Amino acid sequence: QVQLVESGGGLVQAGDSLILSCAASGRTFSGYSVAWFRQAPGKEREFVAAISRCDRSTNYADFVKGRFTISRDNAKSPVFLQMNSLEPEDTAVYYCAIAGRTSKSPSKYDSWGQGTQVTVSS
Repeated sequence: QVQLVESGGGLVQAGDSLILSCAASGRTFSGYSVAWFRQAPGKEREFVAAISRCDRSTNYADFVKGRFTISRDNAKSPVFLQMNSLEPEDTAVYYCAIAGRTSKSPSKYDSWGQGTQVTVSS
């Protein structure tokens, strides 16, 4: 069983940047696609970005608009989410999750981290 731990959240101002990290314990990310989701108060959990287990190809939500970058060096390294030009609308708890295949649906993911809070002030 892979356990996921997110870190890097915090309180920033609009226009600032943050780097979120998702680390795996118990196993590596080998064989898994990794995604970031977010959930704001009163809203459903939504897809942010994903990186494929096979070729490290990436997928992003439309609202990312080139501001966010998901990356990882190899199956043993953490997965990062570089977030630039943050907006107040990006305020949410950010979660990483793993699945055997990349999907934008939260229901397709097997394991989740506990989340890290990102708050963007205007």
